[in-house]
Amino acid sequence: MKRTILIVEDEKDIVKMLEYNLQKEGFKTLSARDGEDALDVAHREHPHLVILDLMLPGMDGLEVCKALKGDSKTAAIPIIMLTAKVQESDKVIGLELGADDYMTKPFSPRELVARIKAVLRRMTEKGPSAEVMKIGELTVDFSKIRVLVKEKPVELTAKEFELLKTLIKARGRVLSRDYLLDTIWGFDHAIEIQTRTVDVHIRTLRKKLKSEAKRIITVKNYGYRFEEE
Repeated sequence: MKRTILIVEDEKDIVKMLEYNLQKEGFKTLSARDGEDALDVAHREHPHLVILDLMLPGMDGLEVCKALKGDSKTAAIPIIMLTAKVQESDKVIGLELGADDYMTKPFSPRELVARIKAVLRRMTEKGPSAEVMKIGELTVDFSKIRVLVKEKPVELTAKEFELLKTLIKARGRVLSRDYLLDTIWGFDHAIEIQTRTVDVHIRTLRKKLKSEAKRIITVKNYGYRFEEE
């Protein structure tokens, strides 16, 4: 079955170039020219991956990313951002919102296709377990991608769920920030961006877990571990 890629880009020439290169690699393509249309298409078609330009008319790419990752129906769809901006802050914000990778314009179509395949491969390799774990007042259903605290649903983004899952599966082992980034994001970018990305996700995850947040332990100057007892 062909995998579907949603291209969210308002520049026609870029859309045509991406469609040509992706279809040549065996992908099916969909396109949207603005944020509102992108959300409609994503909910209707459930693409395997979204290529998202940050500079869109009206609703910008960061808003689209936040909306997709904040909705349980689309949160698991990986996103690769395209940006013409060179400021680190734009990349950091996108990564913090749950994007899986980014490329700065101008970019090589060949490199983008390679990154798409890498992201999709990571998603396949991380196939959810059928296991349901209950730890204190926390319940995690890996097959349904569902989290409960005191029997009440907790809405996590795809990255937050993967982070929690990875920590739990480590069975108390300390995981470095580099390991978490490589496992969950697959990034190899600047240390400043990487460290902040992991720490921000840990902070928001703890906030959402409320009374069970204490189980995520910070190991100074190294990383994090999950405590079951």
